[in-house]
This record gives sequence, structure tokens and C-alpha cells, in this order.
Amino acid sequence: MTDDRIIRAEPLTAETFAPFGDVLEAAGTPDRLINAGRCGRFHDRARLDIADRAGISVFRSDSVTLPHGFSLVERHPLGSQAFLPMTQNPFLVIVAEDRNGTPGQPLAFVTAPGQGVNIGRNVWHGVLTPLGDPGLFAVVDRCAEGPNLEEYTWDAEWTVVGDKV
Repeated sequence: MTDDRIIRAEPLTAETFAPFGDVLEAAGTPDRLINAGRCGRFHDRARLDIADRAGISVFRSDSVTLPHGFSLVERHPLGSQAFLPMTQNPFLVIVAEDRNGTPGQPLAFVTAPGQGVNIGRNVWHGVLTPLGDPGLFAVVDRCAEGPNLEEYTWDAEWTVVGDKV
């Protein structure tokens, strides 16, 4: 592994992730109180951008540990993709800017408990990468028929490092 292929995972924040999508979390003061004042609603926290029919799926993924090597990223030209963890375990979010149809240098983020992400339409991103078991997620994305996946594999592997989780 060469130093130029090492990425340090940073904590996920709305500001640093904004070029790639939305951070989903119950942070700050709720926008509304509902259910007789027992529930705070953090309203409309993601921009769903889906060409036709959206759906909710459940994904179960094997977990990984850091350091984590990867070479595959993907993007979805017909819709955003929201990942909502169904546990309090952190997960790794890998994204990259588009450089004329191929991904640029990737960035990596580690979620805090209770955070999810909505990855924007056509944004290069790594595959689902939970950092603990079970890797269980609700995913809101395009569920219509037809192709909506582009994959890119780098010739050499990238390695994500970070604090132990």
C-alpha cells in the first residue's frame, strides 16, 4: 500500500458531506412537535431526486474493519440513494467527485450513531460498508425497472484508515 492511496476517514458532518448529498440526523431543535408533544419531527431533511418510482428496501451487509481496502465505486444516474441504519453502529461512507465521467480521488467519512446519508443522484460512492454487525439498513432509492447503476473499478486499491471504532 502506497501513501498516495491512503485516505483518512473523517467524522461525517453536514457541511463536509454537502457536495455529495445530505446527512440525516436528529440534531438541534426539532422543526415540529407532534404526537401530543411527545415526538420531535426533524422535517424534510433530504432531497430525494428519483426519476420515477421510489421504494424502501432493507439491506443486510457484511461488516468491515479499518483499515479497509477498496477499488469499486458506483453511481446511480436515475436517483438519489438514502441509507438509514437500523442499528446504532457506525458505517463508512466513501464518495468521490466526478471527473469527466470517472471518479476523482475518494473521500471517506465515518458516521456517528443515529446518522444516515442521502447520496445525491449520479454521485460516485463506495458500496455499503458497515463497521459493525449487524449491517442492517433501510434504503430509500429508485425501485423502477431498467438500468440505474454505473460501476468503476480502479486499477489499484485505496485504503481507508481511521480511529478504531
